[in-house]
Amino acid sequence: MKISRDHLADNRRRILDAAAQLMREEGCETVSIADVTKAAGLTHGAFYNHFKSKDDLIAKVFEHVLFLQDGTSPFADLDLQTFGQRYLSKQQRDDRRHGCMFSALGSEISRTSPETVAVTTRAVKAQIERFSQTAPGNSEEERRRVAIARWSAMIGAMILARAVDDEALSEELLAQTLASFES
Repeated sequence: MKISRDHLADNRRRILDAAAQLMREEGCETVSIADVTKAAGLTHGAFYNHFKSKDDLIAKVFEHVLFLQDGTSPFADLDLQTFGQRYLSKQQRDDRRHGCMFSALGSEISRTSPETVAVTTRAVKAQIERFSQTAPGNSEEERRRVAIARWSAMIGAMILARAVDDEALSEELLAQTLASFES
């Protein structure tokens, strides 16, 4: 039986969504193809209709999460300050399955395929460019410096906030990082 293009596209999206959630929660290396296809409600064989390998899947997951179908960022409409307020929240901290790829998987990216690193590099460049448009500063260079510093601080704060078992400290890490943007 022939599968329609819409059905194939839906299967691919289900695999990518399931893989993104599992990888954010458990890490790229820990998650198997069988885990992904089971979470997507598909067979192992369906995976190979869309991806050559697990490395190919990882690269496509990063592409799927970090860029919309038209190649733009899903966060393109958020200025740096608004992004920071939403990002440095308990909700973001506690929702690993749907949260930031960088804070969830940042330390793993350098050990992935060149394709995944290339997708990530493109996303980082685009995000810095977007944030530089709304960052405070008197020159393009200063706004870029502030954008890089603040976004890096956000990701680092999120990693640390998730790494501690002290709720008050975790919340303080998020709040003080956001407060530092006002100084």
